[in-house]
Amino acid sequence: MDNENTAVLLLSHGSSLSYAKKVFTEICDKFINKTGLDSEVGYMKVSNPTVSQAVHILNNRNPNLDHIIAVPVFLADGIHTTIDIPIMLGKEPLNADPRLKNPNSKIDYLENLEEINFNGQIDLIRPIGPNPKLIDIINNRVESSLSESKLPNNTNTGVLLICHGSRLKYNEEFISNLHIQYAKQSKYISNFGFMELVEPDIPTSANNLIEKGINRLVVVPVFIAPGIHTKIDIKTILGLIHEEDHDKKVQKKSNNNTSSQNISIGQIILEKDSDHEHKYDETLEFDGEILYSNPIGADDILIDILDEMVQNALVNID
Repeated sequence: MDNENTAVLLLSHGSSLSYAKKVFTEICDKFINKTGLDSEVGYMKVSNPTVSQAVHILNNRNPNLDHIIAVPVFLADGIHTTIDIPIMLGKEPLNADPRLKNPNSKIDYLENLEEINFNGQIDLIRPIGPNPKLIDIINNRVESSLSESKLPNNTNTGVLLICHGSRLKYNEEFISNLHIQYAKQSKYISNFGFMELVEPDIPTSANNLIEKGINRLVVVPVFIAPGIHTKIDIKTILGLIHEEDHDKKVQKKSNNNTSSQNISIGQIILEKDSDHEHKYDETLEFDGEILYSNPIGADDILIDILDEMVQNALVNID
């Protein structure tokens, strides 16, 4: 297959915060510089360009374009990668939708989708998965966080990997596998937890480490880009943002997004929108130091992973 007429569509969820789009723009630029392949980011919702708009942009840049490799820049499979994105690309979903009580109903953002006007071939590949190279990124995030610690180097330290969670099994399998890899080579005791939908939740996982006598907790959000979850929700659960601040920030988001509504936090109930509700029965009580790292971002190692994924796809298609 002629790579000159092949392009890459990098698929992202989209965020109401500007941080995420900035990160994905950087990811796209780095990817183009590394591979030489024309590429564009397409967002599922909230941000632009949409998936169909991104395909249109790629086709406009190269009227001879006949092949697009669609790459979900997601860490694990889930509802978005197995149901939503295939539908947006005009393909059959890979799973039944667990969100639908009525099989004849539709998710709001999947209604009235813009038609993709492209006569070539679109190949959708799988997300990143528990790639061993991600461990290098996690190690870098942990060491960077520890460099800002106010406690002695020999302080009992635990590392908590936080993942989003999914109604499907893939997300749990991803972080479980990744944590096993991390734990085998790390000198710190560690655990993992989910922000929603799957147990163990963040307070439960953190308290498990605290019970083992740690005085310092390094939290690594295993997310690609910063957004509402990493900037607000997770920090609120950890007590790094006061509940009143969370309410104000979610209210600000709600004013810009009619699908969201603000909910006062009781014990720990965070934002609720058409898809999500974050509720925890257990609270986190910790007198030690909490260090909160950046997510993966446009790390060069991530670009290497995406490059390998696309090169493997090209070989298999050829």
